[in-house]
Parts: sequence; C-alpha cells; structure tokens
Amino acid sequence: MNRKWISDLVEPRKKGTLSRAYDCVMLVAIVIGTVPLLFREQKPLFVYFDVISGVVYLVDYILRWVTCDLRSDKPKWKAFLLYPFTPMAIMDFLSILPTFHLLAPAYKLTKAMRLLKIFRFTKIVHYIGPLDIFVTVLKKQWKLLATVMFVAFFDILITAILIFQSEHEIDPATGQYIFKTFYDAVYWAAITLSTVGYGDLCPVSAMGRTLSIISSLLGIAIIALPSSIITAGYMQELNQRVKARNEEEKKESSTTINEN
Repeated sequence: MNRKWISDLVEPRKKGTLSRAYDCVMLVAIVIGTVPLLFREQKPLFVYFDVISGVVYLVDYILRWVTCDLRSDKPKWKAFLLYPFTPMAIMDFLSILPTFHLLAPAYKLTKAMRLLKIFRFTKIVHYIGPLDIFVTVLKKQWKLLATVMFVAFFDILITAILIFQSEHEIDPATGQYIFKTFYDAVYWAAITLSTVGYGDLCPVSAMGRTLSIISSLLGIAIIALPSSIITAGYMQELNQRVKARNEEEKKESSTTINEN
C-alpha cells in the first residue's frame, strides 16, 4: 500500500472522502473512549467502548509511526526513531495503555491507570482546527510564555515569603496561625495573584492586607500577558493558514485550467 496515501489518510482535515471518513471514525473513537470517565460505576457497555477506542487508537498510532518520515523534515531513520518521543505520540501511547490493562488485568499497575484515558481526549486536537491552531501557537510562543510563568512563579515565591514572615496573627477559631505552613502562604499567594480569591485564607494584619493589594494589582498585569501573547500568535497563525490555503487553491485552479 502506498505510504503517501496512508499519510494523507491519517492527516486531519484532508479533502479526500476517505480522509474525512477516517477523521469521523477517530472522532467517534475519542468520544466513546472518554464516556466511561463521566461515570463512577463502570457499566458492561463501557468495556466495549474501551476496547473499540483502544484498537482504533492503536491502529492510528501505528499508521502515523510508519509514515512519520513523510511529515518530517528530518532524515528517514531519525524520524522513525524520534517519533515515539514526540509529545503527541507520547499522549497517544498513554491513551492506549488502559486498553492493554483491560485485556490483561494481570498486568494491573495502579488504579491511576484508568486516569490515563483522559489522554484519549487530547487526540481531538488533531481534528478540531481552532484547537490545532492553539497548540501550534503554544509551541511557537513557548519561550515568551515560559518567561511569563517564571515571573509569576518568582512573584508567588517572594509574596509567600513576605506573608509567611509578616502574618503572625492567630485564628481565634483554631488557636493556630492563619498561615500554619509555608505551603499555605504559597497557596494564598497563587490564589491572590490569579485574582481568584477563594477567601479560605485571609491576612488580617495591615502588612498582610497591603501585600494582598499589591499582589492583586500585579496579578492583573501578569495574567494579562499570556492572554495577549496567545491572542496575537493565534491571529498571526490563522492569517498564515488562510493565506496558505488561498495559495493552494489558486495553484489547483491554475493546474485545472492548464489541463483543460
């Protein structure tokens, strides 16, 4: 069988009828593969859901692996070698593991094996255009986003140290410090920076409240940075894809006219 044909088949959003049918099969497998996670009690029907979705994922994983060199600019041997270690391939593999556990219970590792089914939902990124663009933007802008995350982490750490050392008030209800551990201070700093403010931990001293105000104001600015980066990157990626699609359509039209 032509490997190029297989590569086009598994590539999402191709124009061919078979490729679209393949996309539909994968979307159905994604849905039935995640349905069991919506219930605490596992019904007999869910076993069939797990097996069907797991087999579909396995076939998809193999087809993508044997054609990965056609979608990569790396040398053929290197593409085959590195594919299992790419982020999406790792998530695909983890989504398959629960099926092997189901078919061979003797190899049960932990109860957390069932939670690996959540990785089945990540495959939907391949088939939903906006999600695919979003993931592409994250890959391209990861350095800027990592810088913002570092700034946020540094702010949380400093604020937590300040509140932990300055807030020595005792909670009358428990007779203990409001911030009993440093983790409580980190939790409060993160919640305050994100401007969520659950209210389960609240400083009562003047210093603590001042820190809350400053942290909240900084949080507004820090939280806004990733949103602006992702929005700008999303619009840029969307415009590039629209431009590439229009150029492709023009080429196809020119080819058709020349053939006629």
